[in-house]
Amino acid sequence: MQRRPAAMLAPRSLRKASVPPSLLSDPSPGSLQPTRLAVHVNAAGSSCSAYLASGCRVYKIEISMEGEMLSKGKESLLIPINAEVISSSVVDRCPHRSEIQCVVLAESEGDRCLIIGTVDSYGHLIVSRLDTLADDIDRASYSVPPRDCGVGEGSWAGLCFSPMHQSTVAVARELCKCIDIYDQDIHVRSLRTLWYPSSFSFAQCMPQVNESGSMLVIAEGSQLSIWDLRMSNNGGCVQRISGPIGGIIYSVCSSSSGPIAAGGTDRTVTIYDPRRWSALSRWVGCSKYEITGLSFSSADESFIYVQGVDYEITCGLWKENEQAFSFRGDSNWLGFSKCANTDVVAGWCESGSVFVADVRQDCLSVIG
Repeated sequence: MQRRPAAMLAPRSLRKASVPPSLLSDPSPGSLQPTRLAVHVNAAGSSCSAYLASGCRVYKIEISMEGEMLSKGKESLLIPINAEVISSSVVDRCPHRSEIQCVVLAESEGDRCLIIGTVDSYGHLIVSRLDTLADDIDRASYSVPPRDCGVGEGSWAGLCFSPMHQSTVAVARELCKCIDIYDQDIHVRSLRTLWYPSSFSFAQCMPQVNESGSMLVIAEGSQLSIWDLRMSNNGGCVQRISGPIGGIIYSVCSSSSGPIAAGGTDRTVTIYDPRRWSALSRWVGCSKYEITGLSFSSADESFIYVQGVDYEITCGLWKENEQAFSFRGDSNWLGFSKCANTDVVAGWCESGSVFVADVRQDCLSVIG
């Protein structure tokens, strides 16, 4: 008999919605990183808004979340039910000229607005405010062109907002080996990496510093590098951690309690302790293929969501190396996203299907 936590995560529903072909018929290929999807659940929890980036545009579909229906197959594999697409539209606040590589949502402080950020393959950043109750209204937005004026070859680019200061935005450009830090549209500083950056995240809880949001964790090649935005020595890099030899780390994420997760070509999720920068746990073989997406659970951070490069998303306990459940798309993933403060996880397939899993704590699961 294996003792489990008193409150296990249990999926409440898994829904499948199709992007209307009249809105988007053939998604652009993008990059390996599944950063072109962002999801947000409305306050009542009755619907979920999915923002999809394809080509130079961002599309929005609203998916109904009403009703609780769930069916399971073998090995805790979830079987989706068809969901209604309430509405679909083009987001007119993101006028890019090259393929968008990343779309990120953040909840605005003190009002009902969402902050949406997009960056394209040349590093052009656009940040806008969207009203959650209206389709589109005039809100403050700003645009920041790339520092090199877009010269050279396009590549994957990513962005993330600081968890403490939403005006602070970090933009990564793969082929340039560069991460630019902005305070709104003002350039603050640039970080120069040794290898091509493939993923990055602001550390939400660092015991070494009092001010949260000043530390950035970057996956570059087979290494994790930690940067302090307040320091100038060594370009701001304060620590380097070697990962899989000869491998590539494709995804990194941080938890509100401190631990940092990384995964990539070795198909292993490694959890690091930011106090000693040593590995707390390794979940070996948790994905059949390369790991390109990771996210800690908001309900219970002992669980983590793992997205493989193929068409499967797995949730499990990273300390016990135990899978809780998984679900699959109908084709390879183009996007992977989890809501900021709730366990609603979504995946966007190249077929045009969007899978949305609503996960809650199940206090009845005590002993396995």
